[in-house]
Amino acid sequence: MRTMKLGTSALEVPVVAVGCMRIKSLDKTEADRFVRTALEEGANFFDHADIYGAGACEEIFADAIGMNATIREKLILQSKCGIRKGMFDFSKEHILESVDGILKRLRTEYLDALLLHRPDTLVEPEEVAEAFDQLERSGKVRHFGVSNQHPMQIQLLKKSVQQPIVANQLQLSITNATMISSGFNVNMENAAAVNRDGGILDFCRLQDITIQPWSPFQYGFFEGVFLGNEKFPELNQKIDEIAARYEVSNTTIAIAWLLRHPARMQPIIGTMNIDRLKDSCKASEIQLTRAEWYDIFRAAGNILP
Repeated sequence: MRTMKLGTSALEVPVVAVGCMRIKSLDKTEADRFVRTALEEGANFFDHADIYGAGACEEIFADAIGMNATIREKLILQSKCGIRKGMFDFSKEHILESVDGILKRLRTEYLDALLLHRPDTLVEPEEVAEAFDQLERSGKVRHFGVSNQHPMQIQLLKKSVQQPIVANQLQLSITNATMISSGFNVNMENAAAVNRDGGILDFCRLQDITIQPWSPFQYGFFEGVFLGNEKFPELNQKIDEIAARYEVSNTTIAIAWLLRHPARMQPIIGTMNIDRLKDSCKASEIQLTRAEWYDIFRAAGNILP
């Protein structure tokens, strides 16, 4: 597995991360096999959140891996906090309490990265800064990031937060690529010209913040996968054509499309299927040509001006 630096940190991470939101769907034997297969593939970066399974996903993961000090040093663990029932909460009290719960469930003394899970409009950056400082001093969290935040929200945090923001999880796939398409349609009177995120793609590149695309196979908001979907005949035909050229699966090409972007993204794959896990990891070995990348982009229905 090819690796990269996470944001401006010295932390070396695989270019494909494993999302654990659906691990609750596996029994203990299946979970054990899945996690160990990921490690065999070099995918030792595991993404969690305290909201996933109301915490059960973190417990299942720790049981599956047989967490102990020796195993822990082979893993890179990231989790997220801030989503509560009916609200978002970036208060100091909630962040600190959430991290303690996460560490207990994962049976570890520290997180490699903690992300704030979606924006909280009632955020007080000074409180977040106090929480991050306390977590860093105690050794409970080594790096910090955000999810689904636009540039001004990140800048607001950075007004008080001293730690670098190393990652931003954002919804991005071949069929959900408004952050890319808007860049092609600057100053034009069409739907693609609408800037929906404040230029977050270029902002993250300028700030050396790693974009972690979530739902890389989904279209819409969890409406389904686009691969093999009759709603996207032209796209699937193009992906299958390129997959045959490289002698890999369509899954591999979908992830390779994200990895081809010079923003140095780290897709978070959410599959619990071992074959798709392996196919996703193979994407680190594929370098699509510029023409192939644009062919896929246009086949998804995007029109170049």
